[in-house]
Amino acid sequence: MPDPQSFFYFDLASPLAYLASEQVLHALPGPAEWQPVLAHELGGAEDSQAGSEVWRCEHEREAFREDLVLAARKLGLQPIRWPEPFPFDSELAMRAATYAKSIGRVVPFAQAAFRQAFAGGRDLSQLDNVLIAAAACEMHPAAVARGAELASVSAQLQSATGDAAALGVSEVPAIVVAGELFDGQRAVERAAGRMHELIGSAT
Repeated sequence: MPDPQSFFYFDLASPLAYLASEQVLHALPGPAEWQPVLAHELGGAEDSQAGSEVWRCEHEREAFREDLVLAARKLGLQPIRWPEPFPFDSELAMRAATYAKSIGRVVPFAQAAFRQAFAGGRDLSQLDNVLIAAAACEMHPAAVARGAELASVSAQLQSATGDAAALGVSEVPAIVVAGELFDGQRAVERAAGRMHELIGSAT
């Protein structure tokens, strides 16, 4: 039986999606299609970890950051360096990710961009930082800059975000396995478990 159809939804402004992106390739027992979406346009965007409005006080904000620093350490990742500002406007970077998807390069680009943001502390609302990520995965910076400005690419990103919302995706990271939605901090773990069940039941 083929692997159940799976999708990994992400926004490059989300540190939780960054942590998920570092796990999803080796934790899932089958492939998942990486899909860029705009988290702030999903139905639950007001509860998204990418928005500063979710922190009711400075203590809560710092506790959130400390939790992510600890999670990154447990995964053996480089120490988290927070971009300034954080959260940043990810729309430019997400258009670049959508362009990368259109040419079959979304996974290496997204990984490079996430690492620029949360290991390098670079603001991905700045074109130069997006192009550093592109160069790191051997994408031509000029082509990425042009691609990110295409109306067709913007339309693809908007369409993908709308499709994700229609499936019930309200935050990132989110993983859909055979139509079942898993989101939030344990999305990869829960999706992997379900994938194993589906594959096992068919053997």
